[in-house]
Amino acid sequence: MAAFVFTHATVLDGTEGMEPQSNMTVVVNDGRIEAVGTAATTVCPAGAREVDLGGAYLMPGLINAHVHLCGTGKPMSAGGAGDLIDKVTGNPLGMWYLRRMLRKSAQQQLVSGVTTVRSVGDPAFADVDVRDAINAGKYPGPRLVTSGTGVTVPGGHGAGLFAKVVSTPEEAREAVRACFARKCDLVKLFITGGVFDAEVEGEPGVLRMSPEIARATCEEAHKLGMSTAAHIESTEGVRVGLEAGVDTIEHGGPLDDEIIALFKKNGAGRTSSLTCTISPALPFVELPPEKTKSTHVQQVNGRIVFEGIVDAAKQALAAGISVGLGTDSSCPYITQYDMWREVVYFERLVRVSPAFALHTATLGNARILGLGDETGSIEPGKAADLIVMDANPLENLEALRQVRLVMARGQLNDHPQVKHLSELDAELDGFLPKAKVS
Repeated sequence: MAAFVFTHATVLDGTEGMEPQSNMTVVVNDGRIEAVGTAATTVCPAGAREVDLGGAYLMPGLINAHVHLCGTGKPMSAGGAGDLIDKVTGNPLGMWYLRRMLRKSAQQQLVSGVTTVRSVGDPAFADVDVRDAINAGKYPGPRLVTSGTGVTVPGGHGAGLFAKVVSTPEEAREAVRACFARKCDLVKLFITGGVFDAEVEGEPGVLRMSPEIARATCEEAHKLGMSTAAHIESTEGVRVGLEAGVDTIEHGGPLDDEIIALFKKNGAGRTSSLTCTISPALPFVELPPEKTKSTHVQQVNGRIVFEGIVDAAKQALAAGISVGLGTDSSCPYITQYDMWREVVYFERLVRVSPAFALHTATLGNARILGLGDETGSIEPGKAADLIVMDANPLENLEALRQVRLVMARGQLNDHPQVKHLSELDAELDGFLPKAKVS
């Protein structure tokens, strides 16, 4: 593998209190960061390719902790998505097409500056196949942390899309064992409903999965050394998930003192955290239902979920609970290249500093995913997962939109090209929060 020397770099190292370190040299050898320092103190390997950054900003690649690779973000009803998945998973040609779709999604994430992706539910274990092909060097892509097919219940979220339906605790355990046999990295379970399957105005995130099935899923996963992530969009669901032993609560809802105590109790043995996903909820607030292919009821519930996600993130941070970031790519208006928007939303709506938002999207996410020793920061020994921008993201996080270079595990793409969906971009730009953190 080629060696590289990045010279005249302004380094943002990914730590919580990061500040620009100007005129730095970063050496990459055999896919890893070998040295970081000034030109006068940094030894470069013979024959390394020099990349003069001319003062541009070099930082860890972004980590997107909540992705479905099976869509582009173009609005589609839940029924329409289910019909499409039924067609492609029922035959070899359809599976070839599905894997191709997921590969392109993963590569869109990469060229936008995301070097690690956690997939949290995709059909027919196709994400696992794509992960293995990337790892085998068949084509470039980000590091994939995969859940394969999730676990849900009759009428539950994800049923007919990217989750296996189970009706008893033992069936749940069997589903987890199937994930383990396919070498999934984690188990995704769907404890509550979501915006699209809510039936009553004002009642999103209805509990669908029984505590017994949730507990059996988590127990079996942990016994096999796998982590768990749970789709949850209500306070009641968060409580059930934490009592079952879920490691990462995806989306969330308003927290109370009992729930905060449960987060901390679970954290004593395993990492219990909250994954903030503002991106999929915001379009329901800002756009009319016909654009998101939703109903009036779904729009009302979307606003409730949006407010719950933002409030939960604020409460968790205030209580010292780890918070990660993910986009929920494939949802309406959530493309495979907009992790930068989630970072901006996190700063402006949850009211954190730009440095903390960057830290959360890099080293913070890495630690939550159990990859803190492997990636997420610019330091010797870490994987060479890097991005370069001309503008300083600490001054305006929208600088992340324009990535000049991307390196994933030592593989350099010096002309990353995102395939934009211009109609979606225009709508999203129209309600990009303008308020700055004071």
